[in-house]
Amino acid sequence: MSIQPYTTSVTVTANRDWLASRHGTDSTETITLDLTKLTKNTHYVEPTATQPHGFIRSGVPVGRITASGLFAAYDPAAKDGREVFAGLVYAEAPFTPGVTKVPAALFWHGTVNTAKIPGGLDPAKIAPSPAGALIRFLGAVSA
Repeated sequence: MSIQPYTTSVTVTANRDWLASRHGTDSTETITLDLTKLTKNTHYVEPTATQPHGFIRSGVPVGRITASGLFAAYDPAAKDGREVFAGLVYAEAPFTPGVTKVPAALFWHGTVNTAKIPGGLDPAKIAPSPAGALIRFLGAVSA
């Protein structure tokens, strides 16, 4: 038997069209995302035979699940903590097949282009919360 280790690298191009200002980009927080509560092709791209790593899109709106402390897709109708808008995933977060928890950076204050947020977001549905994000939304509402 022969073991032949190899090295590979992954390059993900940052798509931060949703970001309207660099303010707040220097003070992101580290979070862990629950991949099972995100939507494939809207919030993340799965790994394939030609691309061994998937990635969660930059700009995905998230809330914190109270019971687990993990973050998942923001949902104003949820009753598990995700109804409090915590912020947006700042940078694409790569992951390998089979994982359900993905580390990421949380953009929790600054200015964003509403129409460019992946999966859409209606700022009018965000209930003010002392635990929520401090984000100013510009532009048309995304559907």
